[in-house]
Amino acid sequence: MDVYGLIGNPVGHSLSPPMHEAGYEALGIDARYVTFEPAPEDVGAAIEGAESLGVAGLNVTIPFKRDVLDHVDADELASRIGAVNTVDFSGERPTGHNTDAEGVRRAFDRYDVDLDGATAVVVGAGGAGRAASFALSDAGAAVRIANRTEARAHDLAADVPNASGHGLAGLDDLLADATVLVNATSVGMEEDATPVPATALHGDLAVLDAVYRPLETTLLRDAADAGATTIDGAWMLLYQGVAAFERWTGENAPVDAMNDALRDEL
Repeated sequence: MDVYGLIGNPVGHSLSPPMHEAGYEALGIDARYVTFEPAPEDVGAAIEGAESLGVAGLNVTIPFKRDVLDHVDADELASRIGAVNTVDFSGERPTGHNTDAEGVRRAFDRYDVDLDGATAVVVGAGGAGRAASFALSDAGAAVRIANRTEARAHDLAADVPNASGHGLAGLDDLLADATVLVNATSVGMEEDATPVPATALHGDLAVLDAVYRPLETTLLRDAADAGATTIDGAWMLLYQGVAAFERWTGENAPVDAMNDALRDEL
């Protein structure tokens, strides 16, 4: 039996175990997906211990995505983003990857949104904002990054090709001719709030909200009212997991089975 898992702190809320185990069951793979919660100072020991115990792969979540870079051979994308969310132990050394960016791209693909040549606005310059910005830029979009602390938006834009940094006050102007919007903040998770004024939304937008609890956020309701295409955060969560599943197993992931299991938990 192969063992895969997730390291983070905390991880009790994670939806990854049922999603991945539904995938194993659908394909008849003898595997389990478990969670590990090392102390923040023990992340290196956790990676070494997992490798020694024969763990086949790990996902990585808060607060370890940056720390893990020091303990794996990171691929080019993970190095550029500055974060690892997937570790593969199949080689001589653990390798680090970032499937969050692929989660963003495949979420838009599911809705037939063409990112090549698009003008995209990303709200938030944290970890999810970094992954989204690189995903959109690599797909050919011009990226406008808006953040509450404008300096952080400028810092991220300096790392991302074809990107610019902005404050939140200019969202109406930034979105006027945009075709893609990603909310990469947690606004809307704990409260009935949105980081984007409803007046800035329009029918030519495709809007992805990284928040998946609740599935229908205020932003997505406002976007639907404006006639925009709306994409809930569970799609991004699903497809980052699908990408990890496929890397580890070498199989085409049973996306529908994994999606059903994920949404049953939401």
